[in-house]
Amino acid sequence: MTEKPALRGIENATEQAAAWSAAWQGWTPQDILAQGLADLGERVALASSFGAEDMVLIDMLYRLQPTARVFTLDTGRLPYETYDLLATVQKRYPELRLRVMYPDTAAVEEMVQTQGINLFYESVENRKRCCYVRKVEPLGRALADLDGWITGLRRDQTANRGTMAVVEADTDKQSQRPIFKFNPLLEWTWEQVWDYLKTHGVPYNALHDRGYPSIGCAPCTRAVAPDEDPRAGRWWWEQDNQECGLHVTADGRLVRAKG
Repeated sequence: MTEKPALRGIENATEQAAAWSAAWQGWTPQDILAQGLADLGERVALASSFGAEDMVLIDMLYRLQPTARVFTLDTGRLPYETYDLLATVQKRYPELRLRVMYPDTAAVEEMVQTQGINLFYESVENRKRCCYVRKVEPLGRALADLDGWITGLRRDQTANRGTMAVVEADTDKQSQRPIFKFNPLLEWTWEQVWDYLKTHGVPYNALHDRGYPSIGCAPCTRAVAPDEDPRAGRWWWEQDNQECGLHVTADGRLVRAKG
C-alpha cells in the first residue's frame, strides 16, 4: 500500500474526495478498503444488497476486519433467494456487524392503502415513491452516524456510472452533512467479480445462475437474455431507467438522491 495522502487543511468535501481518488489510483480494492477503515474507523460501513459485487466486498472486509460494519435494506419485497443468502452470510461471517434496515411501517401502510400494493407499475412517479419509501429513506437512517459508506458500484455497469470516481462526496439531503462514498470495485469487470467469488468460494445469490446479473425487489427484477444490457432486468417496463434513486440525483449525477 502506498503512503496515505496528507489531507489536512482540505475542508471542502469534494476536494477531499478528489484528493483521495487521485492518491488511490491503481490501488487494489483491498487497499482502498483498508485505507477507508484506517481513516474512518467505526464511521464507515458497506451498503450491501447481497449482489455479486457486494459479496466480494463482504469477503474482503471480513478478511481485513471481521467486525466491520455492513447494512442492508430489506424493502419487504425482496426475492426469497436474497433472504436465503442473508442467512448464509450471517452464518459464514458471524462477527460481521450486519444491520438490517426496514422501511417506516406507517409510510408503507399509507402508500399501499392509497395507491395499491403494486403501484410502481402504474407510473414512473409511483415507482419513485415506492423506491423512496422502501429504500432511500431507510438509507438515510443507515447513514446518519456514518462519515463514509462503501458500495459495489462498477464503472461498466451503466453509462452514467462511467464518470464515477473511487471516492465521491455525498451530501445528506436532510442535514447537508457531507459524507464520503467509496467505490473500491470501480475499475473491476464482471469477470473479475466472478473470478474472486469462485477463487475464494464466496456464496452468492442463486438468481445469478438463472440469468439475473442485477437483483433488486422481486416485482421489479427479471432475468435478462445473454445479449441484453445487464441492467435491462431492472424496472424493465420503463424507458431507459437504470437507477432507483440511491445513487443518482435528478440531473443524473452519481450521488445519493431523495427521490
